[in-house]
Amino acid sequence: MQMKSPFHSNVLSGRVAVITGGGSGIGFGIAQELARHGARIVITGRRKQFLADAVKILTDEGFQASYLAGDVRKFDNCESVVNFAVSKYGSLDILVCSHAGNFLAPAETLSSNGFRTVIDIDTVGVFNICRAAFAPLKKSQGSIIHISATLQIGASWYQIHASAAKAAIDSITRSLALEWGSYGIRVNGIAPGAVNDTPGLQKLTLGMSAEKVNKMLGPLTPLGRICTKFDIAMVIIFLCSAGGAFLTGETILMDGGAWLAGPAPFPRDVAIKMSRSVESKSRQMGAQSKM
Repeated sequence: MQMKSPFHSNVLSGRVAVITGGGSGIGFGIAQELARHGARIVITGRRKQFLADAVKILTDEGFQASYLAGDVRKFDNCESVVNFAVSKYGSLDILVCSHAGNFLAPAETLSSNGFRTVIDIDTVGVFNICRAAFAPLKKSQGSIIHISATLQIGASWYQIHASAAKAAIDSITRSLALEWGSYGIRVNGIAPGAVNDTPGLQKLTLGMSAEKVNKMLGPLTPLGRICTKFDIAMVIIFLCSAGGAFLTGETILMDGGAWLAGPAPFPRDVAIKMSRSVESKSRQMGAQSKM
């Protein structure tokens, strides 16, 4: 069931947004919601057919959307995407970096090339597209949002490459917020945990269905479910709206509180009984000391 947005449908009216990795998964979910709230959309990625299919869905819904294929590892490709967006729609106001590369690999079996590939896509790619977008974002006093992760908060099994890349992206978020704030550019990040019904999660859970993944991982979070693309898009709309106008340099954790702790060691009713027992003994000891 599609959730209802808390924002007015025209909250981003007149804005132009570039979304990297926008042809599928989290990136496409973000592109859909930005379009539904008034933004004109340019998506980019390496797979042309995915981009074409995604744009068709958006235009069939009546939105203004275009694509240009490119590889964020190549700076000239990033410049082409930015120039295309500005030429097509007249400005660039929002940049969402949602591209990512990841796969499971124990550190002792991960090749140097495999490690470097993820760093190049995730981290170098983020710098490239941000640097390419600087001039038009300075002109519009726009907003950059990086899609990070929770892998690097502690450590994650078999993802040393992605963990390192995301830690670097969080650092880039803070550095760009510091350096570009004087130009009116705000830079923030969103760090979701597992995101339901995405190709990335299917890959990391060895092809498990979205329903099965949510049933398995949902109870591990205080909120009882895992993140959705809609959840992420709503925070991005907030960050790009007047509500987020004084927020920069932050990476917002969006994992339903899963990072806070593991499952409860025993049921709530047992904890209540234990607490009452301790309080009762404390009162008895207090009464005896007054005798």
